[in-house]
Amino acid sequence: MNTHSPARFPYTPPPELSGNGELRVPVAIVGAGPVGVACAIDLALQGVKAVVLDDNDTVSTGSRAICYAKRTLEVLDRLGCAETVVGRGVCWNVGKVFHRDRLAYQFDLLPEGGHKHPAFVNLQQYLLEEAMLARLQEVGGEVRWKNRVAGAAPDGGGVTLSVETPDGAYRVRADWVIACDGARSPMRDYLGLEWRGQIFRDRFLIADVHMVGDYPTERWFWFDPPFHPNQSVLLHRQADDVWRIDFQLGWDADPEEERKPERVIPRIRAMLGDDRPFELEWVSVYTFQCRRLDRFVHGRVMFAGDAAHQVSPFGARGANSGIQDADNLCWKLARVVRGEAGPALLETYDRERVAAADENILNSTRSTDFITPKSATSRLFRDAVLDLSVKHPFARRLVNSGRLSMPTTYRDSALDTPDADAFVSALVPGSPAADAPVRIAGRASWLLDCVGGSPAVLMFAAPERDAELEQLVALASGAKVVVVVPAGGGAPARDGIMVAEDVDGLAARRYGAAPGTIYLLRPDQHVAARWRRWDAQAFEHALARAIGRTEVSAHAA
Repeated sequence: MNTHSPARFPYTPPPELSGNGELRVPVAIVGAGPVGVACAIDLALQGVKAVVLDDNDTVSTGSRAICYAKRTLEVLDRLGCAETVVGRGVCWNVGKVFHRDRLAYQFDLLPEGGHKHPAFVNLQQYLLEEAMLARLQEVGGEVRWKNRVAGAAPDGGGVTLSVETPDGAYRVRADWVIACDGARSPMRDYLGLEWRGQIFRDRFLIADVHMVGDYPTERWFWFDPPFHPNQSVLLHRQADDVWRIDFQLGWDADPEEERKPERVIPRIRAMLGDDRPFELEWVSVYTFQCRRLDRFVHGRVMFAGDAAHQVSPFGARGANSGIQDADNLCWKLARVVRGEAGPALLETYDRERVAAADENILNSTRSTDFITPKSATSRLFRDAVLDLSVKHPFARRLVNSGRLSMPTTYRDSALDTPDADAFVSALVPGSPAADAPVRIAGRASWLLDCVGGSPAVLMFAAPERDAELEQLVALASGAKVVVVVPAGGGAPARDGIMVAEDVDGLAARRYGAAPGTIYLLRPDQHVAARWRRWDAQAFEHALARAIGRTEVSAHAA
């Protein structure tokens, strides 16, 4: 087993050990997993110095998180590593649900074309981490391996971290700390924070199996299959001919015994048949848990990823939600570090991502209740729903084999401006922006490639409104301005704008946009406000609100 050799990184004695014993940085990040590295890349792209501290010197072992959703891929695209992840991984859109020995139904998560990324990419977590760490090195980020944070002392002006290395101890004095140190987070313990939630009375076996399989590239989920009766099984294909199989075991299963090859191999042979050769790469046993901190922001310390919240893995929400935490947090923290916004902006990270965690926990709990019925009556209901779903579409909406990761809409966020006009598009303020194919300067591109990292304005152009466009450019200080025109449409001759041709009309359709429609996007590509007609005062107020800037110019006063 464990046939994959994880990348190992060199330990370098910190210079502080022979100096004054203290490193001073604007931001320290605890944990070099996907969430911590996403934070480090994002901050580096925004010119903020950060150091990552990790107690290990390798990437993770085993597949762990494997399913990365379209929205997460869009975030990784902005960070500059999605191309590697998509190229290395296995793309899929279709899932199938089986009940006993027959197909109950199948679904397509991305039935409409015109998207840069698939619904999901499967890639072992260690390969994701390797790609992200390579990108962090490209942008000049720093990871200190074998640097274990052994204590944290926050105060009004920052946080002092006690760090232990193989060659001695030193201190890191950071203005801000992001704790991304996982579900067993020592940082939570150092701050005396309570970890609330529910542990479900069931256990699951993960087996990474190396084999040449002829299954299609789809998500397959079985309820009560003949090869594993009265339980459930999940199958996913990963890179390098590695297949991830999750077997439900029940609460009475002994985790130590179930990890042994003599217990695992017969289960896999029952599923695959005796004639298919395979090799175990990694085995683990896990328990469903849905827990979170009451708050994610504690003074100068912010928590993200599994250190802040934990959900069951069947919905592929853990790593996806964590990377979306980083996407929400880092542009806000960068603005605070640069003095462009006050610390109150970080409170919106707490409110928005706590709401996202609660949404994920609710959906994860519902999935767990369906997958592992708690009573005979619940089991009868579930099996009846599965039987009906074979022929009746209404029943398929009740089947829950894990609600797959979906981005959160930040409804009623303090950064959003409510609609003043009627829209048919579902892209309400707080929604993640939609992508669409466009052409930039004659070259094929994507709308989301034009935005992100800073505020952005999408204006669906009308030729008679050039004066409004000129005024918008003048007021959108620090924001990207993208003018979306019909395919073959004229390009407004203005400095400070990008012209995107809506080659298939999908951008206008997805945004419900008529000529003159304007969308204001936050740096994390979520909609902050939208209008049917230009209103200079409303725009400037909405821009100030969206980026945590309280002062508004005399023009808008």
